Amino acid sequence: MMLGLMSVSSRSAWTQRSYTEWIRRGIIQQRALLWLPCGGVGGALTPPVDSIVTVEQAVNVWMQCFQQHGISEPLLSSQYIIAHVLGKKTLQSLERRMLQERLSDKERETVWALCSKRLTRMPVQYVIEEWDFRDLTLKMRPPVFIPRPETEELVSLLLKDLRSQLGVRALRCLEVGCGSGAISLSLLHSVPQLKAVALDQSQEAVCLTKENADRLGLLDRLEIYHLDILKEADLTLRSCGPVDVIVSNPPYLFSQDMESLQAEIHRFEDHSALDGGLDGMSVIRQILTLAPRLLTDEGRMYLEVDPRHPPHIKGLVEESMLGLQYLGSHCDFTNRLRFCILQKRG
Repeated sequence: MMLGLMSVSSRSAWTQRSYTEWIRRGIIQQRALLWLPCGGVGGALTPPVDSIVTVEQAVNVWMQCFQQHGISEPLLSSQYIIAHVLGKKTLQSLERRMLQERLSDKERETVWALCSKRLTRMPVQYVIEEWDFRDLTLKMRPPVFIPRPETEELVSLLLKDLRSQLGVRALRCLEVGCGSGAISLSLLHSVPQLKAVALDQSQEAVCLTKENADRLGLLDRLEIYHLDILKEADLTLRSCGPVDVIVSNPPYLFSQDMESLQAEIHRFEDHSALDGGLDGMSVIRQILTLAPRLLTDEGRMYLEVDPRHPPHIKGLVEESMLGLQYLGSHCDFTNRLRFCILQKRG
């Protein structure tokens, strides 16, 4: 996870430059007709009645409205929502001529309704109720945590190690804090021989993981538990072990940083999936404590953490004799320490 807003720029989209060229060429001709005051509930635009509204006109109107209200990534927000209404991932997948076609009355009303949700600072992922994680499209619902791009890197790191062990024996993986199920489902999708266990303290997250697993045809290889490892350690040990791999993107923000989160995160995402306590380590410590009793001999653990955490985790493991060996740290795509790999001592 990141302190900042989950960016929508991870999907390919029309560039700002391309869009500026459309405007310069005079493609948008009915701005005066479409531009209605941002009044109404939540500052929403009133849907134009009996007006011809093309795809690109709608994109421009909402881009400007989002800019006016300080919504982050206004162009991409507008594009993704409108592309979703048209049954596409991005507007880039449309032929250029289709951008000049009019929206149907139903499409126009849906665009205005969904974009009005974005005006409340609801993340695009919740507005369109889905998002891509690696090669999967997952259902998204508030307040379940939205997976970030860094977590895709965590999965790639884990898959590299998993594939080197394939053929030796069947493997079993545990995800602590499954959220939408992004990590477990991506691993199951990529490794047909793998079986997984996922747990979360949030009932909403457990239900969403189950729904996503069912939609993707992966439910037969996944066990899902509604468990809080801080309060139900013994039950976690009885229900989830033994496993060859533990993976987690736990809550790791420092409590003092919670108030500085962007409105999109603070208002809509589950705070318990973000707040890791005074030093961001409350859940991480519990995972480290339980891991030796959950892992098979020489089983490994992969954690996504705050960049300040790796040296503390390494020191804790080495000083406390937890039965774990610290194998190393890895940076994310922003070159910040983000991932820790540990192994149970033989």
